Amino acid sequence: MPDQPLDVAALRAEFPILSRQVNGRPLVYLDNGASAQKPQVVIDAITNAYAHDYANVHRGLHYLSSVATEKYENVRKVVQRFLHAAHEDEIVFTSGATEGVNLVSYAWAAPRFQPGDEIVLSVLEHHANIIPWHFLRERQGVVLRWVEPAPDGSLDPQVVLDAIGPKTRLVAVTQLSNVTGTVVDVKAICDGARAQGVPVLVDGSQGAVHLPVDVQDIGCDFYVITGHKLYGPSGSGAIYIRRERQAEMRPFMGGGDMIDMVTRETVTYAAPPLRFEAGTPGIVQTIGMGVALEWMMAKGVARLAAHEADLAAYAGERLGALNWLSLQGTAPGKAAIFSFTMAGPAHAHDLSTVLDKRGVAVRAGTHCAMPLMDFFGESATCRASFAAYNTRDEVDSLVDALHLCHELFG
Repeated sequence: MPDQPLDVAALRAEFPILSRQVNGRPLVYLDNGASAQKPQVVIDAITNAYAHDYANVHRGLHYLSSVATEKYENVRKVVQRFLHAAHEDEIVFTSGATEGVNLVSYAWAAPRFQPGDEIVLSVLEHHANIIPWHFLRERQGVVLRWVEPAPDGSLDPQVVLDAIGPKTRLVAVTQLSNVTGTVVDVKAICDGARAQGVPVLVDGSQGAVHLPVDVQDIGCDFYVITGHKLYGPSGSGAIYIRRERQAEMRPFMGGGDMIDMVTRETVTYAAPPLRFEAGTPGIVQTIGMGVALEWMMAKGVARLAAHEADLAAYAGERLGALNWLSLQGTAPGKAAIFSFTMAGPAHAHDLSTVLDKRGVAVRAGTHCAMPLMDFFGESATCRASFAAYNTRDEVDSLVDALHLCHELFG
């Protein structure tokens, strides 16, 4: 039943890698913000696709091509259900969120934006939702208008809406910060932007992992996801593109599958979504992503989110009690992602190395979010990011390892 708590022990048993040891200690994997581990059902689906069903998709009339095409195209329906999109053809497959944002930049924004046109961005953004817009700034004279979060890392939707001016052509904003775990009210942003006639791109790389998503309710024009954070394989992803925006887009790349007819003099293009999917795709990666999303929906996305919310509250309490630890981002309702530094001479890389010796895997660096690092006045942080298979005991393991760091560097 949806209201029953998650059986975390049973869920953990579905992930082979969680049973291994690192440096003689049980693995405590807290680098999920970078990439999540894979359940056996996804591993099996990938293996089976290569071992028994592999062929190129579309146009092939032989048996294996038909099987592969059916499995591949079925994932479009799966993503539609996962994101609650209105239409299956609003789902475009990509290699990940980065390609999705670049697709919008090149195929939709570049032909439409003029010098002086503005894009509103938040300082919370991952580089994947920054660099494609810098391309437009460098090449076409587009202006980037930045909005900052509050000191606790929260982002007031009204601050974003107040940055919209007569030359604003797009708002590009994350749903959930990969550094602070801040949950952004993207629905309020989309509602307000739509009232001013401004489209919104939402980076769902983290949001789709930790929150139930309904793109129709959110009201966004574009929503990107990446498979490897959603318990699926790397090299997989998708973008939701509202139909009316698809009609405004030119092809992204040229090649097979995205055409209707080609002659020596002319070319006509396939209808979306194939128009934006040139060449042989990541067939098996996409099939694996579909199985991962089916796995999440079978477990109950809301149930997974509730367990992670409990972890966030518990970890926030335990980490917050360490008065020698500085947490970057303490916004109310934040997800189970914690960035931190420690007073003293220890660099984030030093902390990460010591934690690794205790079997605790965290990330150290700028987390592809240099503007946010500048905002916090940090050159680098450690980040512990949790997933549905993590436990309170693993929070305790992290805290115990941090005490060791304090003894060594404090």
